[in-house]
Amino acid sequence: MPKIIAVVNQKGGVGKTTTTLNLATAFSTIGKKILVIDFDPQGNATTGLGITDKKKIIGSYETLIGEIRFDEGYQKTSIPNLFLMPASLHLSGAEIELVGLKDREKLLAKALEGIRTFDFIFIDCPPSLGLLTLNALVAADEVLIPLQCEFYALEGLSQILFTIAQVRKNLNPRLDLQGIILTMFDIRSNLCMQVANDVRTHLKDKVYETQIPRNVRLAEAPSFGKPAVVYDFKCLGSQAYLQLAKEILDREGKLAA
Repeated sequence: MPKIIAVVNQKGGVGKTTTTLNLATAFSTIGKKILVIDFDPQGNATTGLGITDKKKIIGSYETLIGEIRFDEGYQKTSIPNLFLMPASLHLSGAEIELVGLKDREKLLAKALEGIRTFDFIFIDCPPSLGLLTLNALVAADEVLIPLQCEFYALEGLSQILFTIAQVRKNLNPRLDLQGIILTMFDIRSNLCMQVANDVRTHLKDKVYETQIPRNVRLAEAPSFGKPAVVYDFKCLGSQAYLQLAKEILDREGKLAA
């Protein structure tokens, strides 16, 4: 069975989609078969993998509501071993549409039942802790949290951790926190260093050693429809994500000899 990883942060602009796409691409380069599910109505993961015309897209929304089969909802990307289930325009209304449905928080988990096609499935969640993110947490095995080292980071982190604990208790007992990724890291900033130290003090080895620096090439890559590790393999941001992928796989015990 694939390892299903939800990439979650209720705050926007923290590098969530950047983390999803670059980790997924890094995993694919070592032969892992990867699916990215764009579960964010903004569709940034879809755009970041080169799909700009979203008018005729079918994908995560249609799969979620059972309108299409799982294998009809994803497509190949230009990157070997990397597949995408794009976000269609209809996903923006899903939060409201799903409210009246029975077991509405389990729809994605049901859609993913019995899937054996992939080694890893990354779910790029919306910047909220609403019904779409809840579906992702119920379906997932693990949670990755990209965390920007800023003043409100710890307060937001406590909310995410509380939500994970509640989902584990009531809906998905296998759900685990895989780790926290410090993003947009600026070693010159005293505040950044202080927040990083506080997070590491409280959560210890749940915080990855690899830190993702602020990097212009990371910001440029989506406008070219490519993850940074494809757009500029040698830039500091790409190298950080490749190192992070190795660290994650080392922890998972899945790194190829």
